[in-house]
Amino acid sequence: MPHMTAFARNQWYVAAYSQEVGRELLGRTILGEPLVFYRTEEDGTPVVLHDRCVHRRYPLSEAPTRLDGDKIVCGYHGFTYDTTGTCVYVPGQKRVPRTARVASYPVIEQDSLIWVWIGDPALADPQTIPRAKHLDSPGWTTVRGMEPIDADYGLLVDNLLDLSHETYLHGGYIGTPEVAETPITTEVDEGAGIVRVSRHMDDAECPPFYAKSTGITGRINRWQDIEYHAPCLYLLHSRVAPVGVLPEADGSDPGGFHTEVTYCITPSGDGKVYDFWAVSRDWATDDDEVTEFLAGNNRTVVMQDVTALNLLQKTLGTERHGYQELSINIDTGGLAARRILARLVEEGDKPMEKVQ
Repeated sequence: MPHMTAFARNQWYVAAYSQEVGRELLGRTILGEPLVFYRTEEDGTPVVLHDRCVHRRYPLSEAPTRLDGDKIVCGYHGFTYDTTGTCVYVPGQKRVPRTARVASYPVIEQDSLIWVWIGDPALADPQTIPRAKHLDSPGWTTVRGMEPIDADYGLLVDNLLDLSHETYLHGGYIGTPEVAETPITTEVDEGAGIVRVSRHMDDAECPPFYAKSTGITGRINRWQDIEYHAPCLYLLHSRVAPVGVLPEADGSDPGGFHTEVTYCITPSGDGKVYDFWAVSRDWATDDDEVTEFLAGNNRTVVMQDVTALNLLQKTLGTERHGYQELSINIDTGGLAARRILARLVEEGDKPMEKVQ
């Protein structure tokens, strides 16, 4: 069996984009828990319930289950639940059994993301949710998507915290030789569960992804600053500028093209992960052609990761007993993330420190 990263249950996870949740029932499985999502009629508040009717386990996200106002009516025998998961009607009798209820889950909508809490509801503190304000801030345009991957979520964390793979797996898109050749700096805040990995490339080749979308000709200075908030949110603060445009002496930013790449890494079950990806930019924000190019191009890059991780998951299941993994300098960030994830599970999923 391939190595499986254990789930930290008392944490917030991204379950959907805001735009995915509406008056049509949406089913997702998070940490092995089947969930159904919808919005209330009057104010559009998101509701998350366990996606199995108590009677015969029919999935509440599947037709012909439907909404009746804010109540959900099971499409098999008509058991009806309110937004708290309490059953308010059963067929053929007046008395509703006391045990007829499905779990409802804490849910927060923030930065155009739907965050859900699977663990102990008493520990669900919205203040601990990390921010990704660029996803719906004025002055930013975002393209986004989601791909399910048949791989352990720890493999996706490894992949995103070591960007040297861009040179090889994503050559011709975002990868150039400099990405693999430039040393990284890594900072770890164990208490807050944050790993930062930075790679600053001076006088680098401009990858096609940026050359075509920004119009830069010639070589660039390129900054990649990763901020991983365990377990779910990954932010890549990316900046490219023509050679010669350097940060000011006081550290301020003289310009360039800022791109925020966001990944939400949400385990669906053992060996399955939802890969939510978004690319936000503060340049050419009204240019539909650039938007279309970035959406298509980034989906191609994501699918290269999906293919590689699906293959890797299968490969890890065939290793001989006693196989030892080899790690090198580029793995520092990924190894720190593994350590933090293991600690979250070990400590009974102690929630992270509040986000300031």
